[in-house]
Parts: sequence; structure tokens; C-alpha cells
Amino acid sequence: MIKYDVKNLNLAPEWKLKIEWASQQMPVLNLIRKRFAKEKPLKGITIGACLHVTAETANLMLSLKEGGAEIALCASNPLSTQDAVAASLVKDFGIATFAIKGEDNKKYYEHLNQVLDFHPQVTMDDGADLVTLLHTKRKAQSKEIIGSSEETTTGVIRLKAMEKDRTLSIPVVAVNESDTKHMFDNRYGTGQSSIDGIIRATNILLAGKNFAVAGYGWCGRGVAARAKGMGANVIVAEVDPIRALEAIMDGFRVMKIKDAAKLADILITATGDKHIINKKVIENMKNGIILANTGHFDVEIDVAFLEKVKMSKRTLRTNLEEYVLPSGKKVYLLAQGRLVNLGAAEGHPAEVMDLSFANQAFAAEWIAANKGKLKNKVYVLPKKIDRRIAALKLKSMGINFDRLTLEQRRYLSTWHEGT
Repeated sequence: MIKYDVKNLNLAPEWKLKIEWASQQMPVLNLIRKRFAKEKPLKGITIGACLHVTAETANLMLSLKEGGAEIALCASNPLSTQDAVAASLVKDFGIATFAIKGEDNKKYYEHLNQVLDFHPQVTMDDGADLVTLLHTKRKAQSKEIIGSSEETTTGVIRLKAMEKDRTLSIPVVAVNESDTKHMFDNRYGTGQSSIDGIIRATNILLAGKNFAVAGYGWCGRGVAARAKGMGANVIVAEVDPIRALEAIMDGFRVMKIKDAAKLADILITATGDKHIINKKVIENMKNGIILANTGHFDVEIDVAFLEKVKMSKRTLRTNLEEYVLPSGKKVYLLAQGRLVNLGAAEGHPAEVMDLSFANQAFAAEWIAANKGKLKNKVYVLPKKIDRRIAALKLKSMGINFDRLTLEQRRYLSTWHEGT
């Protein structure tokens, strides 16, 4: 019997075809899956994964299974789960899945523990919650782990903090640090899907609106570029002077977030940090402002403060809540302050996740191949794997690219030749 906890197994037929459709947009992962099916590099390994349970993730799970792994999957965000995908993974593909859209905090951690009950040798995270659990309430079990991989910026930040504090007790591959992950997933994926989530939740016109973005990392760059492309007047709030300068050079206004809040029709956070939109920012906001988060955890917007001071609250549309403040101002919160691209939309397009999950598949293979050789630190996948993924993607697009000649390689590797 397959262990699982999903909303309803009868939902499976609804998304089996959508999993297949996503697969058709993921040529790199399909090439990896075919090789995995032949070579079985993950044979005998149990993988515990905490990821967004979407059609794209389903294809990663199927690739890992083809590689010989036993899989247990739970959701990394209560609002991102596609219930029919969870049902299909169990019913159609025999993968142990623990995910229900909208699950409360108690159920969320119950599902994390159910995945760890499988005693995986490899874990996959999107936010480092499995790894954190292994370092707190299930410390003894960390000895069973040969390695883990981390999908997102926020998780990598947590893991590097653990490494710095010398509390990290397992090797971890920071998948997010691969160029074919953060440069594409964060910029093109988050950029498009965040705008998609805002529009689905509100059905507003972006052209002519003041659109403020907090954070100008890869995610912020992507959101700002897409908003600009749809005719919005983009403002950037940033704490790093280099990134702030870059935003100016890219044609955006830059100012402090409290000042941006006075002008913004839409304000979205993309930082991965806590209380970016805090009491002071909220009190300075323009009446009718729309708030969204595309960082990671639901801590970027101080929703607790909104709940504390609200005079009234009502749901106007799915994923759109109106808060009336004591001043009479109205604030509109999207997706409860959780990731708007997953809470109010479907997350990244499959073509983007193709590269991200190619990195995850290679990371699992790399961890298995280096069993017992890795130290308890944060690793980055070898650059040759990063380049291999990019080359496979270009090949799938029918695009050829140049190679250096022997003479050119020699020139770049020596100091003898000059002017």
C-alpha cells in the first residue's frame, strides 16, 4: 500500500494530462529521464522531497523514480499544491505524496515528518524546512543523510547561516546557485508568473500603474522588467547600493520603500527577508494599494499587523482580501501574503522549471555518486554540469553555438602572448 495524504484521489484524471503536457515543455528533463531509465544512478536510494506540488514537480519525481529512487514528497508551501497533481502522483504513478492545498501549519509539519518517516538518504528542499527539521526535532536521523539539495534563494541563505554557525550536519547542494537555475528560474520564471498571479487575483490593467518592487535581485529584476513591458511605471526599493545603481541604469526610479508605498498602486516584495512591508510602510501607504509577495515565506508582509489594526476585512475575489485600516485607507492583500505566483497562479512555466529540475536531478545523481566523500558544507554543482544543462536546452531549441578553437583555448590559458 502506498502511503499518502491528499485531498481526493478521484481528482487524479483532471491533471494526469496536464502532467503530460508539462512534460512536453521539459525536453532537458526528458533527456535526463531517458538516461536515468537506462543507467539507474539512484537505485537503492530513498529521496525525501519538500517542493511545490505542481505538474512540473511531478515530472521531476517521475524522472527520479526512473533513476531507481523511492520517492516521498510533501509540499513546501500550503497554497502552491495542485490537489489533482498530488492525487495523480499517488493513483497513477505510485509515488507517496503528502500535500493538501490550504493545509494549516499543523498539517504542514505533519507532512514534513511523514516524508522523513521514510528515512531518506537524500533530501530535496525548497526553503530548507526538511533540513531544519533534521537539525532540530529529528537530529539523530541526520546521520542517515548522504546529502541534500536546495531549490531557492531563501533556503540557501538559511543553509549558509547554518554552515557559518558550524551547525550544518549534512552536505547540501545549493541548486539555486547554478546559473541555469537562478538566472532563468528567478528572472524569467518569477518575473512572468508573479505578474500572472497579480492579474488573475485582481484582473487589473498594469499599464499606467505605479508598480513598486522591493528587492532587485534576480527575482526583482524579472518582475520589474515584466511590469515595465506591460506599461507600468516601475519603482525599485533596494538596500544594496550596487543593485540600486543597476536599477537606476535599467531605467527605474529608486527610493526608500516607505516613499514608494506613498506612490504605488501595486507593491510586491522579492527579498526573502522578514517584514519588508512593516507597520511604518503600511501606515504610509496610498489608499487602495495592492500588496503581494514573491520572495518565499509568508513573512515579507506583516500580515499580523494588518489583522491587529483592521477595522474590517472581506474577500472580494479568490486570493484578494480587502483590509480597512483605522485611517479609512483600504489595503488589498493577495494570496494571504504568500507567494503570489503559486498562491494565485500556477507558478513558473514548465520551460523554466525544466532547467531548475534538471539541476535537481543532476544534484541527486552527483550526491549519490559522491557518497561518503562530501563534507558538511554548502556545495555548488560543478560548472561543467551547469554548462551541460544549458547546452541540452539549446539543443532542444534547435540552436547551435560556437566552440573555442584549440588556438583560442591556449591563448586564454597562457600569459605569454600579449599585444
